[in-house]
Amino acid sequence: MAVCDTCGNDYDKAFTVTMGERQGTFDSFECAIHTMAPACAHCGCRILGHGAEVSGIMYCCAHCAEHSGATEIIDRV
Repeated sequence: MAVCDTCGNDYDKAFTVTMGERQGTFDSFECAIHTMAPACAHCGCRILGHGAEVSGIMYCCAHCAEHSGATEIIDRV
């Protein structure tokens, strides 16, 4: 069995996630998201979709990017 890097649970169905140079072992997607998903620079929520990136800073949506000063980003075309 493998131990979850987030919660420490020793679980026989644990899995590994690799993202670039980072790698972790988890017992659930919830734990993987908590540890691996980027957080919005404005509101702090975990970004589960594509999000929005402005000057290397990640936001969950255009609304949060705009509130942080981004001027040339839109949610919809």
